[in-house]
Amino acid sequence: MRKVFAAIVLLASSGLGTLAGQQGATFQPIGPAPRTMDEVIDRVIANEARLDTQVKTYSPLVETYIQNLKPDKDLGYIPAGDKYFIGRADFSKGNLELVSLSDSNSKGKRIFSSFGNLLPFALQYHPDGFLQMIFIDPRGLDKQAYKFDYVRREFLGEVRCLVFDVTPKDKSGKGRFLGRIWVEDQDFNMVRFNGAYSGGGHGGTGFYFHFDSWRANVQPGLWLPAFVYSEDKEQHYALNKQVDFKAQTRLWGYNLGHNAEEQELSKILVETPVQDDTKTANDLSPVQAQRSWDRQAEDNVIDRLQRTGLIAPKGEVDKVLDTVINNLEVTNNLDIEPDVRCRVLMTTTLESFGVGHTIVLSRGLIDVLPDEASLAAILAHELGHIVLGHRMDSTYAFFDQILVDDKDTFRHFGFQRTADEEHAASEKAIQLLNNSPYKNQLGTAGLFLSVLETRQKEIPNLISGHLGNRVPVIADLKSSNPVDQKQNPQLIAALPIGGRVKLDPWNDKLELLKSKPVGTVAEREKLPFEVTPFMPYLLRFGADAAKPIAASAVSPADPQAKPGDAPPANPQ
Repeated sequence: MRKVFAAIVLLASSGLGTLAGQQGATFQPIGPAPRTMDEVIDRVIANEARLDTQVKTYSPLVETYIQNLKPDKDLGYIPAGDKYFIGRADFSKGNLELVSLSDSNSKGKRIFSSFGNLLPFALQYHPDGFLQMIFIDPRGLDKQAYKFDYVRREFLGEVRCLVFDVTPKDKSGKGRFLGRIWVEDQDFNMVRFNGAYSGGGHGGTGFYFHFDSWRANVQPGLWLPAFVYSEDKEQHYALNKQVDFKAQTRLWGYNLGHNAEEQELSKILVETPVQDDTKTANDLSPVQAQRSWDRQAEDNVIDRLQRTGLIAPKGEVDKVLDTVINNLEVTNNLDIEPDVRCRVLMTTTLESFGVGHTIVLSRGLIDVLPDEASLAAILAHELGHIVLGHRMDSTYAFFDQILVDDKDTFRHFGFQRTADEEHAASEKAIQLLNNSPYKNQLGTAGLFLSVLETRQKEIPNLISGHLGNRVPVIADLKSSNPVDQKQNPQLIAALPIGGRVKLDPWNDKLELLKSKPVGTVAEREKLPFEVTPFMPYLLRFGADAAKPIAASAVSPADPQAKPGDAPPANPQ
């Protein structure tokens, strides 16, 4: 049996089941439709057992970001240190393991150091413990160990669910799930579970933290783990010490490597005849040859990072970035060859960098930027590097230079700039911005950078880039066009993590959130750079995705429903 925990003390060996099933296979209904709640529970248990096997045929990327908290008399709790881990889930041996992308010796990697001077009782988090929260019970969900109580019907987004309270039976053992589950009412797959593993403590075995685990309908009938939010306050562990933290875990890249193949086969290619025009100059000048070589290096790197799951496929967010770059280029009369492109790094960490003429911003950075002018400021800095001719390592044009193991990615690739290059790019960015449509809106960008600088000691891992530099410090921008927050109490200097971009865990597609406007925001609700709970707007596979994703729509409890009643009919 494997212990399920986040704070590490001991790890027991485990058998989580054998690897089985076909990659990409989807679920088929098991037997006839249930007619009673007891039969619904049987279907849920059967589906959960099958999912436990199915999910182990994949190797998704897993990212966990943790913020330690401290009390604040005005704001409630604020960040007081953080830790970050990104790796790939490995179920090949039947056990749950994470292989780090940034540390080749990743087994048992501790991602949280001691709280101050607490030795010998230093508390550490373990990334496997957070990944474990995608499973409701590694020993299996069954009626022998659990009692199921029907609660009500409820909508999560557009998915109608049956809600059950799940309680471990006496003598069922420690580490059993205690909480609530949501089951979609068509095939009766579990789509959310919220609670904790019971029987935790600090007697040499570790802690069980509270968590809220969500799944996404990525293929017909297939709901895969996508998001886990965890939070605990005043959790005591030793010598009257306590831990207060919030954490987000994201999974993506389930269909990694297959999307491009599928799209390629579906393309319609129109071949045009080759014209033999001997008067046309086909040879490249030395300058053009160098540009072509650099572009080849650039394309090699971006393609490799996308295949690894670190760069998102081209999509809606890229187009927004390209539009801002175009605004900067046009108003500054720039004619750059080859053209400037924008892509998005999938990670939560705040970073921006250039790969040749491709500007890369992390999803996390785009998440927290408060407005378009702030986005323009970051892009202007990276564009400054391009205008000034700061080049990348062109040896990446040799294909063998990008053939590295996933676990060595962050150590192999690096696009950091020198301090002199960073300073020059910041000065050029100010020039570009002063000639742009954003020149009168830069106060919020300056405020964003100021707040980021103020918070940097509390969130060092969030602002530590993997492949590039930290968020650029544009000193002139912070001092120009100051914005007084006291005159505008509703002004938000920075958004919380996950404030702008939503992630499809199957195909890595990124889209901008389409949430409803929020009214008056209290000071403690502004949450700059902070971890917040996941509340995805669930949709069934193939449904219209252009819906809000801000929160769950809860239907009233059904006063007529009782345990044993037939479930609601499937919608047509």
